[in-house]
Amino acid sequence: MKLAFSLLWLASSLFAAQAADERIFRCGNEYTNTVTEEQAKSCKLISGANVTVIQAVKPPPTTAPAAGQRKDTPEQRAREADARLILESELSKAEAKQADLLREYNDGEPERQGAEGRNNQKYLDRVAALKAAIARNDGDIAAIKRELSRLPSSATAGSASASSAK
Repeated sequence: MKLAFSLLWLASSLFAAQAADERIFRCGNEYTNTVTEEQAKSCKLISGANVTVIQAVKPPPTTAPAAGQRKDTPEQRAREADARLILESELSKAEAKQADLLREYNDGEPERQGAEGRNNQKYLDRVAALKAAIARNDGDIAAIKRELSRLPSSATAGSASASSAK
């Protein structure tokens, strides 16, 4: 019994010693057990760590259209026409709001309201808030116009649908 135990202990200690002697090097993004003299300068010895490297699986190529291509189907043209109508209505609302804000702002001299006659700070806060609202709304208008410019023109969409109806 003692003999079997001692043999088992001896075998496990030899295996552990052999595993400890195995040196692992990291050369850039690659791990290896053997290093040539040329690689030795750029490789670093990894000590006291077990390294597991799993190769990544390349995804299959997609069949999506290329970056500049568009699908030109009747459904797509209808969606673009709907998007154009929505953006145009949003643009008209934003421009009307801008006109109201500019009218209220009155070139930086809006009329005083209620307690603003006695409290100048309330008046200055309202003027600053109006100025910020005008700048935000101006940015909104510019963004809507950019989105409209990215859509195909309604004349192009209309002629394309008219030619597909023939």
